[in-house]
Amino acid sequence: MTDAEKLTKLFKDQELLEKSFTHKSWVNENQNERESNERLEFLGDAILEFIVSKEIYLTFPKKEEGYLTTLRSNLVNTNNLAHLAEKLGIGERIYLSRGEEEGGGRKNPSILADTLEAVIGALFLDQGIDVTYKFVKKHLLSEVPEKISKPLKDTKSRLQEYVQSRGHPAPIYKVIETSGPDHSKKFIVEVLVSGKSKGQGTGKNKSSAAQAAAKNALNDML
Repeated sequence: MTDAEKLTKLFKDQELLEKSFTHKSWVNENQNERESNERLEFLGDAILEFIVSKEIYLTFPKKEEGYLTTLRSNLVNTNNLAHLAEKLGIGERIYLSRGEEEGGGRKNPSILADTLEAVIGALFLDQGIDVTYKFVKKHLLSEVPEKISKPLKDTKSRLQEYVQSRGHPAPIYKVIETSGPDHSKKFIVEVLVSGKSKGQGTGKNKSSAAQAAAKNALNDML
């Protein structure tokens, strides 16, 4: 039995599974048939972050917050989720508009990753947290040994590699707002690529705000 067939058999509610495959572009062409998977994606994103955070927190009791954050980012970034979605055969099952189909939507990393998050959200609603936890642990957390066997790349490093591979200079980060008392500062950082704003991020220090800005930029550009 293939991974795709195993995924299908996990679900009691097959309509919910089909909904998780439904891209908003398809809904625009087939109105009133069913909703898009955006709400499921929202839920799945939160469930996925919770499961991964809990597992690596328990697995690495002596690691600092920064290490755990970087490891989690390496596991749940768009490219990694897209790779898993392809392995599970999700790309072949996404409901897309003609335009998205012709534009290579089934191979689009962002669409693949978003759809996988929607599937995880649907699985949680259909089967509960225990089955969802086992699914994420089997298919995603199994990659932890491979990830930690080599230096972890934080979000800023991955953004720099991405933009430079496309002929752009290294991103520039600028603090555009600082607020709050000295003991509880909040920073907003903007990241620029070739002089154009690509994302903003908020954090309790400049470093965390810059990482958040890089993450938002990557999500937007991929």
